[in-house]
Amino acid sequence: MKIVLQLGLIPGGSTQEKVMWARDAGVDGIELGAWGGIELLRRDADICQNILPVTSICGNCDASGAGSFDFLDPDPIKRRKSLDGSVAILKLCGELGAVGQVIPPIFGPARVPDLTPFASALELEHGLMTAMLHELGPIAAAHNTLVLLEPLNRYEQHYLRKLTDGIAAIERAGTPPGVALLADTFHMHIEETNSPKSILNAADIIKHVHVADNTRFEPGTGDIDFAGIIKALRDTGYDGYLAYECSVSGESVEQKQTALERSIAFLKAAIAQES
Repeated sequence: MKIVLQLGLIPGGSTQEKVMWARDAGVDGIELGAWGGIELLRRDADICQNILPVTSICGNCDASGAGSFDFLDPDPIKRRKSLDGSVAILKLCGELGAVGQVIPPIFGPARVPDLTPFASALELEHGLMTAMLHELGPIAAAHNTLVLLEPLNRYEQHYLRKLTDGIAAIERAGTPPGVALLADTFHMHIEETNSPKSILNAADIIKHVHVADNTRFEPGTGDIDFAGIIKALRDTGYDGYLAYECSVSGESVEQKQTALERSIAFLKAAIAQES
């Protein structure tokens, strides 16, 4: 398994300085955040690719560059903006050779109405989710990349909270090509009763992993059993990326760099332990 840092959490100045620091710290790739629009993503990707590969893009934005997670919204205009934004990012992922785009389909509570007895809010969301995957999955597959659905904890999202929720959404859509799951250790620590077992049950459908400790700071600062999680991933045959999505301890740039170096060494030791 290989270690990746999100560009936004690396301490330092310019994009080039951040990525060069990551390379020198023994990091294997960079995950970009989808904030600011497709042109900003392209600019950052061009800088990164000369130093480290861009492995994934996290989040979604519309054509204006604003964050857009309206895939399950009742307003078709909002849904279209989110879908079109994702299409552009998936195509960029394909150009970069990235694993895929990490997408939580919604934040917060349900937005669609409860139309019982015709259909509950959850049933309406299931239909919108299926339509989303039917549109985006084949586009991702055509560009040799993936839609990576991300379950979030109950305090951030009501819809996909466990890996089994993501599996069910994919199966309801008929398991379209180009769709897989992201497993996030922080969210799993809240929602799953046994993270390694949940990973084993998800098996081949996990294609990317986010790492953060239970503190939501860098791995090694809390009590998550990363050795157990890495063993479970290895037992499923996973040999992909472990991408940091977390806060970083410290106040100054130097303190944050030291904290990241310590955490990277911790995670590499856990990988080596289970190799």
